Amino acid sequence: MKRFKANIKGVVQGVAFRWFVRREAQIRNIAGYVMNLPDGTVEVDAQGDSESIEEFITMLREGPPMAIVSKVELEWLPPTDYKNFSIKF
Repeated sequence: MKRFKANIKGVVQGVAFRWFVRREAQIRNIAGYVMNLPDGTVEVDAQGDSESIEEFITMLREGPPMAIVSKVELEWLPPTDYKNFSIKF
């Protein structure tokens, strides 16, 4: 089980980024959350098996069609007890 927290920068708010992330997490059986931050970035905290997490990180770097991802900052963390993936408002 691997877990990370990411800060995604670029044009990532107002482009359905959170909904895209949640859908991709659910497809890969990844737990955690996604939320917009006041500075215009998106935060993702995600946990899953190694292969799913690597695929998920690749997807975060691409984003949905209207997004322009300029940077993804990753921090690896110890696993926690997430049960599902949610959008925090």
